[in-house]
Amino acid sequence: MARTTRADHRLKRKARIRRRIHGTADRPRLCVYKSLHHVYAQVVDDAQGRTIASASTLCAAVRERGVGNTVDGARAVGAIVAERARAAGIREVVFDRSGYPYHGKVRALAEAAREGGLEF
Repeated sequence: MARTTRADHRLKRKARIRRRIHGTADRPRLCVYKSLHHVYAQVVDDAQGRTIASASTLCAAVRERGVGNTVDGARAVGAIVAERARAAGIREVVFDRSGYPYHGKVRALAEAAREGGLEF
């Protein structure tokens, strides 16, 4: 029998969360993804299937700050995605942590997005 990994458990949590969380044009979804090397955040309107704003540690704006895949990098990504979402006219979002625990990079990104003016 195959063993379930931490990633498998996270994907099950993500699917369970996504059944309840949906982004609309009025209140899109702020989605977080972590890879081994980078942190990504997107503001998504699920009704139209459109990404409104995005940022990651790959962005030039984050790289200028000299932070990588760290808590400080996640904080920078949160601030930049909040700035870009506000420029697109978005104030309220639904936070989708994608099955990750609300701790470390995910928490830093969320707090920076709140400080940047997004409400959730």
